[in-house]
Amino acid sequence: MAEKPPDRNAFDDLLSGYIEHFPDRSMRRLLRDPEYVKGLIEIIAINLAKLMDFSRLEPLSTSFIPRDLREREADILYRVPFETADKADEVIIHILIEHQSTVDELMGFRVLFYMMLVWDAQIRRWATDNVPASERRLSPILPIVLYTGDRRWNVPLTLEALMDLPRELERFIPRFAALLLSVKETAAATLTETDHLMGWLLTVQQKERASTPELRRALVNMLRHADTLPEGQAAQKHEAIFYILSLIMHRRSPEEREELIELVDRHTPNLEVDSMTRTIAQDLMERGMERGIEQGRQQGIEQGTRENAIKNIVAILTERFPNSDPGTAKQHLELILNTDRLTQLLITAMKTHSFDAFIQALDTDAK
Repeated sequence: MAEKPPDRNAFDDLLSGYIEHFPDRSMRRLLRDPEYVKGLIEIIAINLAKLMDFSRLEPLSTSFIPRDLREREADILYRVPFETADKADEVIIHILIEHQSTVDELMGFRVLFYMMLVWDAQIRRWATDNVPASERRLSPILPIVLYTGDRRWNVPLTLEALMDLPRELERFIPRFAALLLSVKETAAATLTETDHLMGWLLTVQQKERASTPELRRALVNMLRHADTLPEGQAAQKHEAIFYILSLIMHRRSPEEREELIELVDRHTPNLEVDSMTRTIAQDLMERGMERGIEQGRQQGIEQGTRENAIKNIVAILTERFPNSDPGTAKQHLELILNTDRLTQLLITAMKTHSFDAFIQALDTDAK
């Protein structure tokens, strides 16, 4: 390595609110490549993968999903040709990346809800595009939950799991199937059974919080496999290394990073590992700074709100009780950090019958 990566200690504190988004952000980047979508589906449903033409995989917009959900969820939509012995059609692949450490008991509902949003968007397009009634057919959806959390996944992906359901009402509950890949629970041999690079990457992801020797072993095995890829898969190898470097930068301590990055560099002499590392570090720094700026902005807004509230309270007291000493009240008010309490005191200032009564209200806060 010609030049060591920059020291990361300077921005580690800035990342505390950002690194939790590493699994969905980095996995979404990886799954932009049809080859990695293929690798994922081969791991969990190889018989279905054989019926799909991933060379014609088409990304679909999620703009129809409400903005608050798009910001909260990490989901990916694709359309892909699906051909059986007697019929050629297409299927929509919906991948929902779940990285939270706790298992979401509402996942079954979330999956069905997203499926309904996709179908609703299709129905609305029929009207917009004047699709003839004879051609109006909803596309089948293959829902996939990619779970990278540490806890065991023990929640069925069904609506029945959310209900105390009498047998007589079972037939009225919508039913659907979804594929689940719980990465941490799946044996490494299962992940790598198809010998796809995606599976080898997931074996490293399994060890993201393991001991350094365990992670190093998984890294070496993945890198050795990456070395066997044909030249035509150079782009996939590049994205794999970028993913691994991101994992190291996000998940490992500053003391470990240099050693692990050098390990990657030794196994990938033809890639600009240092350049990729700097790109990731810069991205982390910028996002950490953005978060710090946003926090500062919010704190500034709150501080401005407090100052205005105190100013208005003092002005009201001065107007209503001209013979009082508003400075005394201001000293008390400046000790109150809660803007909601200051708002209440503003109302009190407008209603109180005397200045002394207002001061007593402030004394109550102090106690």
